[in-house]
Amino acid sequence: MNLKTAAKVTAVAGASLLFLAACGSKNSSSSSSSKNTATMAAQAELPTMDLSKSTDVWSSNMLNNTNEGLYRIGKNGSIKPGIAKDTKVTNGGKTYTFTLRKNAKWSNGDKVTAKDFVYGWQRTVNPKTASQYAYLYSGIENADQIVDGKKPVSSLGIKADGDYKLVVTLEKPIAYFDKLMGFVNFFPQNEKVAKNYGSKYGTTSKAMVYNGPYKMSGWTGTNLSWKLTKNNDYWDKKAVKMDTINYQVVKDNSTGLNLFNSGKIDDTVLSSQQVKNYKTNKNYKVRQTASTFYVEFNRADKDAKLAKAFKNKKIRQALSYAINRQQYVKSTLGDGSTVSKGYVSHNLAKNPETGADFTADAAVPEAVKYDQTKAKQLFKEGMKEIGETSLNIKLLSDDTEGAKKSTEFVQGAWEKLPGLKVTNQNVPFKTRLSRSQNGNFDTVISAWNADFTDPISFLSLFTSDNSYNNGKYDSAEYDELIKKAEGADANNKNARWTDMVNAEKQLMNDEGVIPIYQKSEAHLTRTSLKGIIWNTAGTNYNLKYMSVK
Repeated sequence: MNLKTAAKVTAVAGASLLFLAACGSKNSSSSSSSKNTATMAAQAELPTMDLSKSTDVWSSNMLNNTNEGLYRIGKNGSIKPGIAKDTKVTNGGKTYTFTLRKNAKWSNGDKVTAKDFVYGWQRTVNPKTASQYAYLYSGIENADQIVDGKKPVSSLGIKADGDYKLVVTLEKPIAYFDKLMGFVNFFPQNEKVAKNYGSKYGTTSKAMVYNGPYKMSGWTGTNLSWKLTKNNDYWDKKAVKMDTINYQVVKDNSTGLNLFNSGKIDDTVLSSQQVKNYKTNKNYKVRQTASTFYVEFNRADKDAKLAKAFKNKKIRQALSYAINRQQYVKSTLGDGSTVSKGYVSHNLAKNPETGADFTADAAVPEAVKYDQTKAKQLFKEGMKEIGETSLNIKLLSDDTEGAKKSTEFVQGAWEKLPGLKVTNQNVPFKTRLSRSQNGNFDTVISAWNADFTDPISFLSLFTSDNSYNNGKYDSAEYDELIKKAEGADANNKNARWTDMVNAEKQLMNDEGVIPIYQKSEAHLTRTSLKGIIWNTAGTNYNLKYMSVK
């Protein structure tokens, strides 16, 4: 799938600040007398409950727990039954026939039918809806043409065969199609409800209907508290243990910690300074994300001297060797984030035959190694090859406190190389994004978070024809490997895995980008909460099996 990443990068960067803070306790002062009630803290307001317009992690988490699609994403990204009770794949992986369970209902009593999926999908790809995640439908018959306004929404490759059979037609096999079916933007939508509320649909808890484990109430669209209650119309309600989950928005780390310590909330995200004091606390937890932060070079830099430098492999390698990543994650971040093992994040995907993590199979240790002596040697050799004695490089990043610390660290590391001067450019996120996409940078610290648990969610970004390959990395070998993974080998799990492993190795051996760290979040979560499923990619929280003990 060709990832149209302008929308994705916007969503991810916003989402990185909106990760859900899950919590709960028998002893919480905000809990009711029922042991099946808990309190949850959120770091930001809820933007939307519109399944077509959700782009941030916070909305996704709420929608994932109040609604359900064909599949539900379980522990470690596993695919679990949702509304579909049976799936048949035919036509060389291009036709999916889903048989839906007949006992699935909406919270208003309506039956969930195949027509609800057809309506929801057509609404999402409809240009009038302006869904930022419509690009995820690429590969489904006619989706790209519909999004571009060249074909009617009715031509989308999804058809209802009666109430309980759904047929989806793809233009080519999509190896990760089943994982997309557990993503909220592919969930069904009740046409009667959506049309009844019109522009207000999904803007409040009342202007919505639910078919998942919980129902939402008390959200006005702007307030800072609401709750989920068990949905007794949910087909698998016996598996749902919680009666009520209360929510309260808490934005400040210090406030969150005070509320946690006073028993008023049961989970809080810790700052790096707080981590130092609470690392040994029994409630301390680190939640990893499928998000890699990396340095990108502009090989098409307007400064010909710099363009020439960034095309030199030895110079790129020197800049990578110069960064002490262990020191960086420990002293600068201190939040549980880890040194990147490569560009693709750790704990995202496993070898279909051996179960080995992708980062183990695709490891290129030298690409993320710290070696100042080697950095100076390679930089000297590279500079000689391009006929230069000095370089002045600008390093672009956001203007947040954390981003400024990051650029300062990298600047200090790079300026230890002889003849290198680095100027930091910390600008607002939207400005940084625009400048990156327009090629108006020398080097930039970028970030990428996977939408689903497949390496291709990362790797597609750096094909030479991808319009958002901002640094213009160009490798015929890399392009061919990605093409095979998404084409000829799409139905061969082992061959496709090998293609992606080799693509990652190609990118890392070329030092196409410099991976720095994989983001994690440090939390205090009371030990009384059980059964919370956290996934690093896509929707993070699945609270269906949550309980308080």
